Amino acid sequence: MGELRKRLLGLFGSAAALTLLVAPTSAVARDQQKAPVTVPALTNWASESGSYQYGRGVRLVADSPAERRVADTLADDLRAAGHGTVPVVGGGARTGDIVIDVQPATTSLGAEGYELHAGRRLSVTGATETGAFYGTRTLLQLLAQGDRIPAGRTVDVPRYKERGVGVCACYIHITLPWLENLVREMAYNKLNQLLVELKVKSDAHPEADTWGYYTKDEIRQLVALGDKYHVEIIPEINSPGHMDPWIENRPDLQLTDSDGNKQPARLDVTQQAGFDYYTSLMDEYAQVFTAKSWHMGADEYMLGSDYSKYPQMLRYAQEKYGASATPQDAYIDFINRVQAYAANKGKQLRIWNDGLTGANTVPVAAGTTVEHWLNVTTKPSQLIAQGYPLMNAAYSLYLIRGGFHSDTESLYDQSWDPRSFDGEKLASSKGITGAKISLWPDNGRGETENEVAVELWPALRHIAQTTWGDPHPDATYAEFTARGTDVGHAPGWRDLTRLPLADGTYTFRTTGASFEADITRTADGYATVRTAEGCLEVSGGKLTLNVPLQPGVEATWKACDATDTLQRWQLTPASDGFQLVNVITQMALTVTGDGRLVQYPPDQRTPAVWHLTAP
Repeated sequence: MGELRKRLLGLFGSAAALTLLVAPTSAVARDQQKAPVTVPALTNWASESGSYQYGRGVRLVADSPAERRVADTLADDLRAAGHGTVPVVGGGARTGDIVIDVQPATTSLGAEGYELHAGRRLSVTGATETGAFYGTRTLLQLLAQGDRIPAGRTVDVPRYKERGVGVCACYIHITLPWLENLVREMAYNKLNQLLVELKVKSDAHPEADTWGYYTKDEIRQLVALGDKYHVEIIPEINSPGHMDPWIENRPDLQLTDSDGNKQPARLDVTQQAGFDYYTSLMDEYAQVFTAKSWHMGADEYMLGSDYSKYPQMLRYAQEKYGASATPQDAYIDFINRVQAYAANKGKQLRIWNDGLTGANTVPVAAGTTVEHWLNVTTKPSQLIAQGYPLMNAAYSLYLIRGGFHSDTESLYDQSWDPRSFDGEKLASSKGITGAKISLWPDNGRGETENEVAVELWPALRHIAQTTWGDPHPDATYAEFTARGTDVGHAPGWRDLTRLPLADGTYTFRTTGASFEADITRTADGYATVRTAEGCLEVSGGKLTLNVPLQPGVEATWKACDATDTLQRWQLTPASDGFQLVNVITQMALTVTGDGRLVQYPPDQRTPAVWHLTAP
């Protein structure tokens, strides 16, 4: 026993008395120095004595219109998170209140930073409405861990302007509830940009309305949620490559090779009609998307081929730019024409980087944001030196449905940050707009939406951390992931793995068909429908990304296979029964006149409503 401890014991009489004297003081000191748990982690926290207590009688104090909008959203989220109904009031604050303060003169907070101060009352201050909103996300995360928040102050400002997630719903339809969950989770973790490659059902071009589309009302609903939660939803129609969802029924617009073969995925950029068609789609998207950016893709135009197979590209380029022009100049010319069209509509253009190989003599228009995902000849440092805003969309940040998954743990252990591009690590963040993770459907039936979600949440929180603050706030990856567990899901997030009825045997009845089947919940929260003949499965027709996406494809009984996602079904409540919706094709079953079960989009054929009874 140390001499000092012996003397103290002599003074205080017992080890227990000494512990009471010393331990609480040191523990309190440590707690005051430690920042509360959030995602992204707080980079600075000045502790104070005491705590803020959220309790009965709390009010949200907001005066200006911007403050009231933030407070109204916070009130909705507090109610959704089980924290009760909190009134929004104006005027002076009292003990226990939460004060929302937008002070434009606080320029040090920038466009998205905030200051949070917890004491007898709690205040959130931003120079902008968006900044104040992000402060409320921190507050919600703290309340998810308890109603008592340690007293202290933080000033929290993001390092990067663009903090994003990219989703390709370009062939395989992704449900609106899943996308809404994503928007809420992004905002909760202070991500601000959702880039979506998807098809909006076209009124101007009904020949392009093959399945995979969203109705305009669905997109309006999603964009409204994004607006509420400060997530900008940026649309993409990939072009001039990967255009098959749009021009598979328009051979007149398809690029033709020197052997006379039409290329359904390649738009003929040498035709004015091709440009007019594409810009008409842009105009139609503008009816439902409010973003100030337009993503045109521009990747993989010559994937699996080369320009020499298309002599018209060189002719077009030389006629427009002179004898020294290259075939790639025709491709760049199309990008620049779209850029000018977008700029005239008040939108900034975004493209992928892989087409910028340096084989062009015509430069991409200044101000075009380049999203770097593939290591090609033109490096990130060169693009920045040429003045292009550069976003890091590295392939190491991809989650491929049924394929490659980003190794989030390895990236965290390496202290990955947005300066780390595939093929080059930059010393400075200057010129880098931010970074995003990307979800791609290469093997559409490889995983269900719920399975993708399990992989997504750790990657989402990691990109939120690396784009907002310190890329390595905790000593271990396990400690970092524990943050996500502590703060939980966003208020309003829906558990999409719950079945609306129990496992068991049921009789299914609808007009024109009936059968008895066992319903069994799958590990990812869907259901198999099994009879003595086998499991209900959609199969046949033309496959797109390994998925039968054609309306009218039949569902039949096949040998049961637990790994076959086409045998998994959603039981969607409808009137006094359920619709049977395939979890991969996202089409509901209808019944033909001769009693066959076939899939159709819900806006093309009214889904059958199945009435289930237990025998």
